[in-house]
Amino acid sequence: EPIRVLVTGAAGQIAYSLLYSIAKGDVFGKEQPLVLVLLDITPMMTVLEGVVMELQDCALPLLREVISTDKEEVAFKDLDIAILVGSMPRREGMERKDLLKANVKIFKSQGAALDKYAKKTVKVVVVGNPANTNCLIASKSAPSIPKENFSCLTRLDHNRAKSQIALKLGVTANDVKNVIIWGNHSSTQYPDVNHAKVNVKGKEVGVYEAIKDDSWLKGDFILTVQQRGAAVIKARKLSSAMSAAKAICDHVRDIWFGTPAGEFVSMGVISDGNSYGVPEDLLYSFPVVIKDKTWKFVEGLPINDFSREKMDLTAKELTEEKETAVEFLSSA
Repeated sequence: EPIRVLVTGAAGQIAYSLLYSIAKGDVFGKEQPLVLVLLDITPMMTVLEGVVMELQDCALPLLREVISTDKEEVAFKDLDIAILVGSMPRREGMERKDLLKANVKIFKSQGAALDKYAKKTVKVVVVGNPANTNCLIASKSAPSIPKENFSCLTRLDHNRAKSQIALKLGVTANDVKNVIIWGNHSSTQYPDVNHAKVNVKGKEVGVYEAIKDDSWLKGDFILTVQQRGAAVIKARKLSSAMSAAKAICDHVRDIWFGTPAGEFVSMGVISDGNSYGVPEDLLYSFPVVIKDKTWKFVEGLPINDFSREKMDLTAKELTEEKETAVEFLSSA
């Protein structure tokens, strides 16, 4: 049976990198046929037609149908998975508050459409920024879909952290595992390598032990990961697209097939029931393991004072964002 996969913001540049990977089987496997549903706003429909033509011209055996639409009732029908990439981007001189207000409207509407038209088992991944709060709003607007089915993308930050460690040690990114991104997908996020391991010459060691440079790990490393998105924009004059698409594929594939034994990944998920002192009812990035399409918190990791302070700081930002968004939600 084909599965129905929605990508919103489908005429945009992240989707342009993402759709080919999904359609050729990188995410759901080489045996799984797909129906791709592409949603964008009305002014982008001509561009979207071009994207549909290109997908057809790829002649991909798994792709059974491509549906392009600007209507939510078409886009959200009977979905197995929704990848919500589209959001209102931050324009120059725009306050974060204005950005939140515009996005609350979008994600309230999409949450309601998920509630009304999608399968109750649908998995929802929010990419559009501010991703954590957009995801929380979508979840609150879809009360009949379990909160646990909603996650937001912090895998790009997770991958960035892995690659910085790998570059520093001259190993491959695959040799690094169990980095953690705590908190918000913003510059307050906390990339934590206290529990991360690296394979150096066939031996697994802790990252702190391998790098032997605590001031770099507590300083430049964290800043580089926190500000990587801005650095890409500065250089490319466009935001991260190829790396964002790759991270979405990693995130969704792990939801679908589970995480490898002995490894955990970072995902923004509902904070209810966590043991790390993060307030309830936030969409916060945690280390998780996934099995049978269900994620669980990685429990029992010791948290030092340095980490605690950073984790609390990003939780505070998310709490403030949530309060602002919930205010707009009642008036939206």
